[in-house]
Amino acid sequence: MAAGALIVCATPIGNLEDASPRLARTLAEADLVACEDTRKAARLLSHLGVKARTVSYHEFNERRRAGELADRIAAGARVALVSDAGMPGVSDPGWHLLQACLDRNLPVEAVPGPSAVLTALVLSGLPTDRFCFEGFLTRKSGARARRLAELAAEPRTMVFFEAGSRIDDTVAAMIEAFGPGRPAALARELTKLHEEVVRAPLSGLAERIAAEHPRGELTLVVAGAPPAEPDIGDLAGRVAELVEAGADSKSAMAEVAKAAGTSRKTVYQAVLDAKALGTMTEDTKTQDTKTQGGVTS
Repeated sequence: MAAGALIVCATPIGNLEDASPRLARTLAEADLVACEDTRKAARLLSHLGVKARTVSYHEFNERRRAGELADRIAAGARVALVSDAGMPGVSDPGWHLLQACLDRNLPVEAVPGPSAVLTALVLSGLPTDRFCFEGFLTRKSGARARRLAELAAEPRTMVFFEAGSRIDDTVAAMIEAFGPGRPAALARELTKLHEEVVRAPLSGLAERIAAEHPRGELTLVVAGAPPAEPDIGDLAGRVAELVEAGADSKSAMAEVAKAAGTSRKTVYQAVLDAKALGTMTEDTKTQDTKTQGGVTS
């Protein structure tokens, strides 16, 4: 029996020229192409010069069709899965079919490609070293507010998808949860002729949205929460504990600064403030006097 497989294929998010030769070959060699929208898939297949058998696989039939397609794969068919744009399963149908195949130990492959998440993240100008993807927030205002409250202290850059019809309410809810000055970027028409990325604080985005009423699906990138300012009293207390344990004051301040992610100068000032308030031990005061003038940031 021929070896069947599910091949999860990323498709262009706007510009059809982003389709890779590997994608074209995979679709041409597939026994069946499962599509979120067969009409949109037909345009992609035509652009690639590929003729293929297609079947619908969307949010309204994916649970039922997942089992049917897994049966086809178990029988030896190679099924390519595509969504309207980007990677299937990422805010698009695909997860149920993937799980149905994995539950039966059927081979699963992936053809990588364009990503609205990564494209918007890079173009946002916000930190890219650590980020999280939240997809579409719920439409229910109460649940949305609760989720955003949970994310208010998230330090990583956050990426959201949203529809143009709801973007004004979503940004308003973010202003309530994150504050109006939180840096953000709103991306639309990514990879297309009229691609646009608006970089502004959330309050600035709200003004642009109110004036322009953007349509379609949008990608919203929001900066993570700024690091909390270290507690001055806590810094001095930690230095005192290390000194009492036998460390010299200079080494103790360096260790506390590194652990707190702040400068030695900040820790040194905290020690001076604590000394002035009379909250430091005599040993710490004595050693601190010896280190004055020797602390740098």
